[in-house]
Order: sequence, then C-alpha cells, then structure tokens
Amino acid sequence: MRVPKYKTVVDAFAAKIRDGEWPAGTRLPTHRRLAADEGIAVVTASRVYAELEAMGLVSSEQGRGTFVRDLGAGEGVDERAVAADAVDLSFNSPAVGGQAEQLRRALRDLASAGDLDALLRYQPHRGRAGDRAAVAGHLRSRGLDTGRERVLIVSGAQHGLAVTAMAVLKPGDVVAVDALTYPGFRVLARTLGLDLAPLPVTAEGPDLDAFERLCRRRRVRAVYAMPTLHNPLGWVLSAEQRVRLVRIARQHGVTIIEDASYAYLAEDAPPPLAEYAPEATVYVSGLSKSVATGLRVGFVLAPPELVPALETAIRATTWNTPALTAAIARRWLEDGTVARLEARKRDDARQRQALASEVLAGLPWTGHPASYFRWLPLAPDSRPDRIAAELARRRVAVATAEPFATTSSVPQALRLALGSVGHAELRAGLEAVREEVERDVHR
Repeated sequence: MRVPKYKTVVDAFAAKIRDGEWPAGTRLPTHRRLAADEGIAVVTASRVYAELEAMGLVSSEQGRGTFVRDLGAGEGVDERAVAADAVDLSFNSPAVGGQAEQLRRALRDLASAGDLDALLRYQPHRGRAGDRAAVAGHLRSRGLDTGRERVLIVSGAQHGLAVTAMAVLKPGDVVAVDALTYPGFRVLARTLGLDLAPLPVTAEGPDLDAFERLCRRRRVRAVYAMPTLHNPLGWVLSAEQRVRLVRIARQHGVTIIEDASYAYLAEDAPPPLAEYAPEATVYVSGLSKSVATGLRVGFVLAPPELVPALETAIRATTWNTPALTAAIARRWLEDGTVARLEARKRDDARQRQALASEVLAGLPWTGHPASYFRWLPLAPDSRPDRIAAELARRRVAVATAEPFATTSSVPQALRLALGSVGHAELRAGLEAVREEVERDVHR
C-alpha cells in the first residue's frame, strides 16, 4: 500500500524532534515554505503540522509560527522527569527542619498507645468519627463553621478533587475554570471527559463578567476555583469578588469546587467560598503542602446531600484513607503540630519570595509575598521551551505555562516552584533562570 507523501514528512520531522536534532523551541518552516521545500500543497503542509501537534511534538502559535515542544514536560508539572542532582524549581514539596523527628515521635506514640489492631482493619469510607472531628476543628480555624457530619477524609487533595468530580459531574459536563489553573485538575478533567470552559484571568482574579456570560450561554455544571492563593498566579480574591462569584453560581445552579490546598499560606484572607455558600460548595484541601507531601491525607467538606455520593466515590477508588496516616494527621491536628508547621512554612515562603525578588530584580512577575511559587511572564518573542531545555542542561528544572493553560493559546511564561530545595540551592537555581531568560532576549 502506497504511503502518502505527507506521512513521510511527518515521520522525518518526528524523528528529528525525538532524536534531539531539533531541540525544544526550534521554529519550524512556515506552511508555505514547507510546501515549497517538500513539493506538497499548502493545505497538505498544514496537515503535517496538525499531525505533529496531535502527537505532542510541536505547538502552533497564531502569528508566530510552529515550534518544537519540550518533550521533557508532561501534562502536569509533577510528571516532568527531573534529574536526581537537579535544582527542582518545577514542583513544590515544602519542608522545614525537624519534621522527620516529629514523624518518629508520632510513630513511637502510636506504637505505645491506643488500639493498634484497629489500624489494621478497614475503616469507614468517609473516615473515622474522631478523625473527622479533628478536621472539623481545623476547618473552623480557617473560617468554616462546621461539624464532622459534612467532613470526609480522603487520600490527599488530588484524591478529594477526583471523588468530588466523580460525585458531582458526568462526562461531557461543562466546568468553568481559570485560563491558567492547577495542572492536576486539567488531567482529572481529561480523564473524566469533562468540558473545560476557560475564563480569562486578570491581575486580581478570574473575569467574573466572562463567567456570568458563560453561564447564560451554556449549561455550566461546576466552577473550579482557587480563591485563596491561586496556583499558579497567587491571587487572593477579595470579599466582593467572592460574593459575586457565589451569586452567579447560585443564580445558574452551578456547583462550586473550591481548592484550598495553599490557603494556609495567606493570612487574613476573606472567608472561604464554602462559608458564603455552604449549600453549593465542595471544599477540598489537605495536609500535603502544609505538613508533608508524603502524608497523603486530605479532606472534603460538602453539602449534606452530596456526602453519600462522595462516600461512594471514595469506596470505588481507595475504600478508605489508610488508618495509620489518618491517625498521625489527627494527632498533629489536635496537639497543634499542624498549626505550628503552617506558621513556620508561611515564614519560610516569605523568605523564599524575598530571595526570588532579590535575585530576579527587574524581571516582571506575578505572585503572592507568602507563596511557594512565582509566575514569570516572558517577552512576547521568548521561547519558554528553549529556556526550560537550556536550564535542564544546567541541572535546573522549571515548568513552562503549558501544563497550566486551559486555552489553545499558551502564554510565554515560566512557573517557578520555590519550596523543594534549600535556600542556597534556590539562589543558584534562580540565578541560572535569570541568566537564561536574559540570554534568550538577546538571541
């Protein structure tokens, strides 16, 4: 069977990209130039690039051209392959000194007290009553007046988002989401067949006028929001914005999915959306960022009528959160360890942001003064893929905007995670970022 000529062009280009002959950021010929070089029609040249884009090898940018993608980046920043000796600015795993010893003490205490046999058995799907009561007390410190009846224990906030989507949504449902958002929700939406409708973002938050227009035009089932410390942009919505978002959601019967994973870093924020609209909001958070990423204990606060569906989703996915980690989390919530760690990490995040401001002085940025990430917009003609590839060669890992973008047009930007390395390594990594960004401007 004769192979169409354009297929041989696709295969040749794909081989050059995968073999590294054309590195990330390489600008490919225009459609007309490709057609002339290969003796094919312009429409066929467009088909070549469309297939390469579908293969994840190139990205097309209106008015700029077609570029080789960074093949080291996956759909989410946590999927990126990072060398063991690299300075990892692509993923946050915040930690402060002494946490390992705290874990040793907690394990010793559990071993010497309590009913260990109980930890070896299946637990209630939504979590044990005492564990849920400890979470409810923690949530009250975050401005949520609740009892344990509406709380469910899950295996981290990502699991909480997954069971929420399973309980609330069906394949094909429209979910309003910020144009730049948490990559884990993008992956979840793709897996469950959800239709993400991007909302333009401003310096202060999502465009709520656009949200209202979207709700009038389409049947929006849910809105995914991070009102307190947005990832990656770091905003904290004002009380007025929260009231308006809730009003729009109520008016159009939209369920609010509130992700509060980084909310502990922002002091004096307005109350969560779940406090403004408890009947319409599923609040999801956890202890991965505030305590330890390996603990994998999260929690969901839901309207009473959604609790049975959420419990079913937990049963279908993990049956229950492991009793050992839930027991440790409960002890640390009740004895004040979590509150102390959160306070230390707020101070640590401020120090890291101050360091970033010092090293990256003069470069534009978006973020929060007490967050563990910084958004670094680049010049319009910059190539984030190329910068990321050059940094990877220098053993510095960063994320481009692509994993965060829910629109076909991806901003020219880098997202820098500040919380996974020591301060000296962080300084060295940020200095490398600055050098590569400035070098790219002069290419």
